[in-house]
Amino acid sequence: MIQEPSTLYAKLLGETASIRWEELQPFFARGALLWVEPALDLIAAAEAVAENQAGKVAAWLASGELAKVSESRALDLFERDPTLWAVVVSPWVMIQERATK
Repeated sequence: MIQEPSTLYAKLLGETASIRWEELQPFFARGALLWVEPALDLIAAAEAVAENQAGKVAAWLASGELAKVSESRALDLFERDPTLWAVVVSPWVMIQERATK
């Protein structure tokens, strides 16, 4: 049986947008950016953060699948300027690099 996405998942998906690093720099400066590894579903991660699913979020933080954007990652994103996906889960902006085709 296939589980339907939750209402929150659908809402977050609708609020996800393509963005460039330049537009995210103020959020990085405030320490409000979370990086989501490409192997992890950005929307599922945002849903877990929004619903305060501490166990899931802690596991992702421990594994590095979810992390605050480091200075080295910020520099890499600045230099490469890849297309990113972003979704806001206040106070965070969660970002993920779009897969290249």
